[in-house]
Amino acid sequence: MRTHTGESPYKCDKCSKQFSDQGSMKSHMRTHTDEKPFKCEECGKQFSRRYYLKSHMRTHTGEKPYKCEECSLQFSVLGGLKIHMRTHTGEKPYRCDECSKQFSVMCSLKKHMRTHTGEKPYRCEEYGRQFSRLDNLKSHVMTHTGEKPYQCKECSRSFCTSSHLRSHMRTHSERSLQLPI
Repeated sequence: MRTHTGESPYKCDKCSKQFSDQGSMKSHMRTHTDEKPFKCEECGKQFSRRYYLKSHMRTHTGEKPYKCEECSLQFSVLGGLKIHMRTHTGEKPYRCDECSKQFSVMCSLKKHMRTHTGEKPYRCEEYGRQFSRLDNLKSHVMTHTGEKPYQCKECSRSFCTSSHLRSHMRTHSERSLQLPI
């Protein structure tokens, strides 16, 4: 009944957030204690809520019950579909306070904010070089390991990033345009 009345008698003593039932408050408290009682039997990963475990299980089963009516792309979680729908609607609800650039997802705004703050939270353990994006650190680490997972299907050259491969692929299309007929 409290759902309809808006009454929230249960209050978190850590952050003062209020809840209509004790179960919701107990579940919330795990955000403060880092308790994760729900464990995946497949991989051992643990979760603070049963729903998170249920969603995670779809990574093992491949189940994707949420389908986009526009393009038929399917998703394992409803939130993934909701975010995807923004590609069709053009909705960009997250705006940078510094430059007014807008984003469809919060994590893109957070990454963008680093261009203003100069924050570089990802650090190369070998040389200490810092990066604002995790994917840039991963590419950098490949320069140490020599790993080049992106291979050109035309000439078999390999690259450490997909962007370097894409750039290389243009050399093939440019050559084909330059060949005499």
